[in-house]
Amino acid sequence: MDDREYNWLGDIPLQWDTFLDTPPEESDPGLAKFFVIPIPYDNTASFRGGSRYGPRAIIEASRHLEDYELYLGRDVSVGGIHTTPSLLPDVSGPLAMIKNVKTAVRATVVNGKTPLLLGGEHTITIGAVQALTEIYSDLTVLYFDAHADMRNMYMGSLWGHATVGRRISEIGRLVEVGVRSISSDEKTYATENKIPIYFMNEDWQDMDALCNSISSRLSDHVYISVDLDVFDPSVVSAVGTPEPGGVTWDQMMRLLSSAAFGRQIVGADICELSPEEGPVSSASTAARLAYLLMGHAS
Repeated sequence: MDDREYNWLGDIPLQWDTFLDTPPEESDPGLAKFFVIPIPYDNTASFRGGSRYGPRAIIEASRHLEDYELYLGRDVSVGGIHTTPSLLPDVSGPLAMIKNVKTAVRATVVNGKTPLLLGGEHTITIGAVQALTEIYSDLTVLYFDAHADMRNMYMGSLWGHATVGRRISEIGRLVEVGVRSISSDEKTYATENKIPIYFMNEDWQDMDALCNSISSRLSDHVYISVDLDVFDPSVVSAVGTPEPGGVTWDQMMRLLSSAAFGRQIVGADICELSPEEGPVSSASTAARLAYLLMGHAS
């Protein structure tokens, strides 16, 4: 696409419906390292819905980000960020949507791109992990969530936002961080299957020790999944299933830096932003987090 095709108004500034407001010449899919994939799906929400509006809110908030990322000390966008069309929600059932996500992620990675998924509900993560475990046999999923999501079945289905952790654990390696809500059955399953869970009621005062412990459980290839309810509600409140307590912004920065050090981040997702449930600052935080995740994967 040349200038005549997209900027028929000459020098008049335009706004692009893309992450970071990147114009076509800066988001060429052939040259971009990152593919931002919006997935506005929340078909299995059980408390407060609305995460289908999350991807749009994150993209809109990202327009106000600086290209230079202070925490990383560089401009992440120079690697190229392409925003794909949204995956059309398939309401015939979660398995159909999971299959579509798997297809999209696999195609993205096979073509040499790093996927950053914007949900939508956490169920989308299953499809991404299914695709990536077929490509990276040693994949570890670093799973940030206030909830364990380890139920075998919830509301009559094996496939939903409350079973994501369980399904991922059946595929490959899983490390959960920030959990502060879990059922007794989930706790038993995690213990019996030796799935590491870093609960918020444990000692988080020594962040160096915590980061080292988590990092020791990660493989060379890592997929990072963030349910935004992992944050303390004072940081992100616009979520469908809020929990008191949680991870602070500075703690998340430490955890991500430690996880990425010496490893390849092969993809990531941000899920469960319900923008109508809280202030616009929640979307802004999610957008900044998305940009940082791309930075750690570059």
